[in-house]
Amino acid sequence: MKPGPLPGVDMTDDPSDHPDAVGLPARGPLPAAEVDPDEPLAVVAAGPAGAARREVLAALLGVPAGMLVTPAGSHLLVRHARVATRAAYVPGYRQPHSYGADQAAAGPALARAPRRVELSLPEQLLRHFAVLDTPDTDTLGVAGGRVLLDAVVRSGALLFVIGADQTFTAADLHLLTEVARTRVRVFFVVTPGAGGWAAVEPAASDDTGVALPSPPDGPPAGDPVDPVVVTVAAHRATLLAAVPGLAEADWYPVHRAEHPALRRALVGWSAIEGLRRASSRPPVPPGAHGRVPVAPDAPGDDWADGLERQSRLRARGIRQQLALELANIHLRTVQEIVFGAGCAGLPQLLDRELEALSLLATEQQDRAVREILDGATVRIFGAPLAEGVRQRIGAAVRWGLADHPSGQELDRVLLVTGTAGVATLPGAGALDALLGHPGAPRTEVLPRIGVALSGGCWQHWRSPGNDDPNAARSWAQRALREVELELSREVSRRFEAFRLALDAVLTDALDHGILLA
Repeated sequence: MKPGPLPGVDMTDDPSDHPDAVGLPARGPLPAAEVDPDEPLAVVAAGPAGAARREVLAALLGVPAGMLVTPAGSHLLVRHARVATRAAYVPGYRQPHSYGADQAAAGPALARAPRRVELSLPEQLLRHFAVLDTPDTDTLGVAGGRVLLDAVVRSGALLFVIGADQTFTAADLHLLTEVARTRVRVFFVVTPGAGGWAAVEPAASDDTGVALPSPPDGPPAGDPVDPVVVTVAAHRATLLAAVPGLAEADWYPVHRAEHPALRRALVGWSAIEGLRRASSRPPVPPGAHGRVPVAPDAPGDDWADGLERQSRLRARGIRQQLALELANIHLRTVQEIVFGAGCAGLPQLLDRELEALSLLATEQQDRAVREILDGATVRIFGAPLAEGVRQRIGAAVRWGLADHPSGQELDRVLLVTGTAGVATLPGAGALDALLGHPGAPRTEVLPRIGVALSGGCWQHWRSPGNDDPNAARSWAQRALREVELELSREVSRRFEAFRLALDAVLTDALDHGILLA
């Protein structure tokens, strides 16, 4: 198996001049991804603990590894800026907490772990893409895997770092299987293990009894082999046995302080992906300007009743799905209390579960709103609308939300308190603090749905004096019940506000014969 070309690298010279890339087959077409082209490019770094992922990123960015340290469970988003800054975004606050960007700077005293820490650096590589470092994959659980997958798909690239003495876990393979179904570009980095690059004999077998292949273009059996090449080949063979869809992924053994081939490959990917995203959407979508007349045979008076029925039906369906997901969250929470980290691990697990629940609720809300809007406008205008017209109607609906009592203060966060209740914190800044990876500015009609644990709740269960599993189980059951009730009211309120605002926009169009937005 001969190494293939690196993106952005002139391969007219001998491929052996670029020894950091191992086994790079020719690329074929990738499946299309349903990603907003306005999403900023980012490389998401993931992998198990002990794989020196932070050191790999520090070498890429040219900074000390200590600058990339974050509280356990937090995301680290590294962006380009002329002045180095660092800030922590904590649920329960509308403004980020700033602290020094140098390695010796101590972080702020926080009541709970931030969802993300943003580090801005004057590093040229960050002009091409941002870097998002995520918690260790062996600590994520089911909910954390969903949050990570969402960030990876929106960013466009995954940098998976694994040690030479480590193996892919079931959770890693599940994540990579999901990634293989998207257009995401995957880069694997293999780092030396605790004992360095252990020599591996060709045709050895792993713990599962699967024979490992000889290294690519390696010497015949019995001759000395390069342990680095053999280790990477063994990891690749193990991965492809479970996830054959990643046969086109790039592999890089990192055994020096710098790895220019990986850097060149990431820059090459960003150039191609940035051009693809920029060309996938026109600067001015069709229908963004001009008159849009209603259908000659305007619908009868029953169209508003149909809109109301559809809104209530979709809201009820979302409430039912969220109730089922909350039941699963309760089960996983009890398992963590009884068989996992106990009461001390409850806050981080439950907060991550609520983060994944927020993503699910928001995605279902946005999909239902788009379908309701499309169905109603087809009846009014007689045909599916161009993207520009849909955007004009969506903007008009957003303006109309504030005119109705049920649409006021939709930008708010639901915070689980230490007494198993749910408090609300309004403000767009409060919602932004909940995002592990903020991505592009939001253009959907309704704001995000956000749920998180308050700092007081976090401190309560981290206290050594509150280590009663029975009390923790009872508290979790009551808290999740309150979340279910509050989410149910929130979903109903949002869809009622959306229905009234859309009704007003479409009624004006019918009264005047054209779209006024």
